[in-house]
Amino acid sequence: MPDHIRFILRHAAFGFVLALVFVAMLLAFDVAGLWHLVTHTAEGPIALAVLTVLCGITFGSAQVGYKIMTMGEEDDSDDEGGKRDALRSFDAIPVPVRNDPPRRG
Repeated sequence: MPDHIRFILRHAAFGFVLALVFVAMLLAFDVAGLWHLVTHTAEGPIALAVLTVLCGITFGSAQVGYKIMTMGEEDDSDDEGGKRDALRSFDAIPVPVRNDPPRRG
């Protein structure tokens, strides 16, 4: 398997584990009565599965994005920023406007 695919899958799995911990804490602390809702309704297991999968997708994507964005090279720490062209500044020029009442027919 290519290294970049392994990298993405490894960090996505780590994000999914974080999502499992997050959902477990939601249930353990009974946030908004979630534990009662999951255990006392017929649709509770389906709702729990949907919550877990969607949190897994969110946390996995955030983890992969974070790891990719922090992959900078070691010598990126120089304080020399990019070069920018000077921005043009436009001065406002007053334009005279006639204020005659409209003529009627």
